[in-house]
Amino acid sequence: MPIGLYIHVPFCISKCPYCDFYSLPASGSPQADEERYDAYTVSVLRALDGWAARLSGEKADTLYFGGGTPSLLGGKRLARIIESAQRRFGLEGAEITMEANPADGLEETFRAFADAGGNRVSLGMQSASSGELRSLGRRHAPPDVEAAVQAARSAGIRNISLDLMLALEGQTPASVQASAGEAARLGARHVSAYLLKIEEGTPYFARRGSLALPDEDAQADLYLTACEALEEQGYRQYEISNFSLPGFASRHNLKYWNLEPYLGIGPSAHSYLGGRRFAYPRDLSGFLRGEEPEAERDAADLTANSIPEGGEEEYILLRLRLAEGVSEAAFQRRFGRSLPAIYRQRAAVLPSSLVTVDENGIRFTREGFLLSNPLTARLLG
Repeated sequence: MPIGLYIHVPFCISKCPYCDFYSLPASGSPQADEERYDAYTVSVLRALDGWAARLSGEKADTLYFGGGTPSLLGGKRLARIIESAQRRFGLEGAEITMEANPADGLEETFRAFADAGGNRVSLGMQSASSGELRSLGRRHAPPDVEAAVQAARSAGIRNISLDLMLALEGQTPASVQASAGEAARLGARHVSAYLLKIEEGTPYFARRGSLALPDEDAQADLYLTACEALEEQGYRQYEISNFSLPGFASRHNLKYWNLEPYLGIGPSAHSYLGGRRFAYPRDLSGFLRGEEPEAERDAADLTANSIPEGGEEEYILLRLRLAEGVSEAAFQRRFGRSLPAIYRQRAAVLPSSLVTVDENGIRFTREGFLLSNPLTARLLG
């Protein structure tokens, strides 16, 4: 099975107040930032060389640049990384994605990215409302999103994904519907719609008491509104927070939820290879020095159980994020046996408004997605 490649680019012009991803703001010196980007690129190329030697002949069919703001590397550096990955991991017919901030001048970067084989762009639209963007501390305005989409199309990139955020200060069902409509008008083939989470250690967490955020019931209404509005625009929900036109689900992200192998490179990047999980520390300096990733466990965090990596419980945990859920056919292909009856029995006593269990398998409804963590814990016992 081909693996997925993930490159974490830990640079941003400024840090959003809600963001918990590992990223570093600009230093204030353009020259110092360029030198840092160069050093990072060299370290990524060195890591690709090292992993290619260790994995010996392994092929990849997805490459994803996440962050941070990967587009800050610029087209030439991104092209060097893509070309190196192609030499070492093939990337035949691969989906190659780059995240970008709509506020940045992206024309040259998109052209170089596309010329090197990049074919998918994910833009942090977040909202079509100027007020909501300001409350999030975003640098862009709604017209910047349209300009970025046009820049991607001009470079020959048609597979465009837009991110939306839900449960924001002052957000209403009407504004959610407007954002979904704008994503469709811009021609997005994929939309990710995430509920805002207040993460410890962020500026939002420090002032959480003063934030006028929707309560749990209002959050649920906004989420369901987004699901329905996107469906009306022709998008199919295939995961808790992800929607696509037919044929445009993220191939890379599906690897995570199908428990397929992937290699992450860069500070804070996670991997799942050979049935084990490991991650690079959240430390740019350590990555530049060539420090190795460390063993980690994150799949067990959702339940009180210790879930064996690569086993049926971890597989079920991840597959329940998908609209398809844990299908009988897919489970049999993976494990060579039927889905154990105990899981069906546990699902059968849960409310049918939240969980569907039938001959095809077990899956959450949209209302169930809102309670996915406790429901998953119940199913796994």
